[in-house]
Amino acid sequence: MSNVRPGSSFIAHRSSLLVIRLSAFGDVIHTIPAVVALRAHYEIEWAVRSVYRELVQIVAGVRPIAPSLKNLRGHDAVVDFQGLIKSSFLGWISGARDRYGFAREFIREKPASWFINHPVAIDPARHVVEWNLQLARALAPGLTMPKVDFSRFAADGPRGFEGRIVLLPFAGRPEKEWPIEHFRELAKRLGPKALVVWGPRERERAAAIGAELAPATNLRELARVLRDASIVIGGDTGPLHLAAALATRVIGLYGPTNPARNGPYGQIANCVETFTSTKSMLNISINNILRKI
Repeated sequence: MSNVRPGSSFIAHRSSLLVIRLSAFGDVIHTIPAVVALRAHYEIEWAVRSVYRELVQIVAGVRPIAPSLKNLRGHDAVVDFQGLIKSSFLGWISGARDRYGFAREFIREKPASWFINHPVAIDPARHVVEWNLQLARALAPGLTMPKVDFSRFAADGPRGFEGRIVLLPFAGRPEKEWPIEHFRELAKRLGPKALVVWGPRERERAAAIGAELAPATNLRELARVLRDASIVIGGDTGPLHLAAALATRVIGLYGPTNPARNGPYGQIANCVETFTSTKSMLNISINNILRKI
């Protein structure tokens, strides 16, 4: 079984495609352009966690489904954009004859490669959004990066936060978070334009920053706040990637993750990073952030 390289002569013309990318928020956002590009070639259903189904339906324009055995069956092909044992196993139990995924050397959980029969080699020096498009090209060579309108995902409210500098102090992993005391000092220097966004179980820590708190939001309301902002500042987290996708100016704070691969797509130059040095969020200075504003 040899790797399928993007642009190879192999292509299977099928009508029904199962996309697997269950989570997380930023990763779903990064997968959407590749799925949008594939829409012209396949009727697509996307297995994804329930919290992201509205995003998939509204922005990607495909049918989101729960990853249950009943829903997974009946597709001609499956493409696993996640590259985990769980996701590739779901592709295998779908019963699809052709199962595409990243080749073994490009995935963290190597046994995931056991469940795909069309491993795809990609250029790992590119951004993950382009990784996903390279994988999609194994199914439809010649795909180009589409323009995707994320603005439709933004809710009608909350209103009244236009032009604010939004701070995103939290991330899915603690090592990707800039210290709260640094955000507190940044908020002081930004003054009344600073607005702190927070999620479930984060309000108390957000209040410690000392700036105005945004109201509690769902994902679509969060999109409205981010769309209306003048600048969004935060670490490698889903809301930062959503802001970039909404074409809001962002400043990404990157320590342990590589902004060349995982940075805000289209705005990598706006990152303040220590990935190439200490890889520590502690070493990101306020002055370097202020120079980007």
